[in-house]
Amino acid sequence: MTIKNELLEIICCPVCKSNLKLDESGDFLICDKCKVKYPIEDDIPILLADKAVSLNENKR
Repeated sequence: MTIKNELLEIICCPVCKSNLKLDESGDFLICDKCKVKYPIEDDIPILLADKAVSLNENKR
């Protein structure tokens, strides 16, 4: 199961309140403004600022 489109339309970044988008793998929600991604565990988005992972960590 994956995040439903209805949820993606209303869900937002807990820090800046921008829209989030699903990454290609379906394992994270991405905030382009904050440059972070939030994990999705057992089909539940974990939208806690301390669980956010920087997008820059993937670019080495």
